[in-house]
Amino acid sequence: MRTSDALEVLVKQRGEVVVVAAMSAAYEWARISDHPLDLIYIPSAMAHAPGIALGLALAQPERRIIVLNGDGCMLMDLGVLATIIEAGARNLVLIVLENGTYAVTGGQSIPGRGRTDFPALARAAGFPRVQAFDDVTSFDEALPALLDATGPTFVNLSVEPEAAGPAPSLLPMPERIETLRAELAGRASA
Repeated sequence: MRTSDALEVLVKQRGEVVVVAAMSAAYEWARISDHPLDLIYIPSAMAHAPGIALGLALAQPERRIIVLNGDGCMLMDLGVLATIIEAGARNLVLIVLENGTYAVTGGQSIPGRGRTDFPALARAAGFPRVQAFDDVTSFDEALPALLDATGPTFVNLSVEPEAAGPAPSLLPMPERIETLRAELAGRASA
């Protein structure tokens, strides 16, 4: 499946959840979503999106938090899987977009491409809900239950390798953070 197709499913079904995205996931998310509950972490946060999302999940336990992470980013911080479980973030959904490449830096293959089993790593870390999808229809049908389930939840999406394209034009990071902060506090966005 194409990354854009999978993320379009998420845009339609997200409701009022916070979405944290970095690196190539952020590039694509920024093209299709402009929601005040988005934290699109660009210019760079390779491997940091799950940790940022975990902090938000712990600070906002009544809100669902989704983190979009690439497989290259996931490899850079596998320890965050155990940290999420230890923290007990029941409102966190970690979605890994597995394309086998470092898309933002030129499409180089990630280590272990085709051999690394991300769902098995999540299970080994203790994730109570782990699902993998390689077609958009199955993901679309399963997403409502995944978003409603008590987590943490791990979702692996096998997506086609694609070039990241140019970085999206966004407000400066401090302004994006303030918009999210205001939305989380229940005020109108600044």
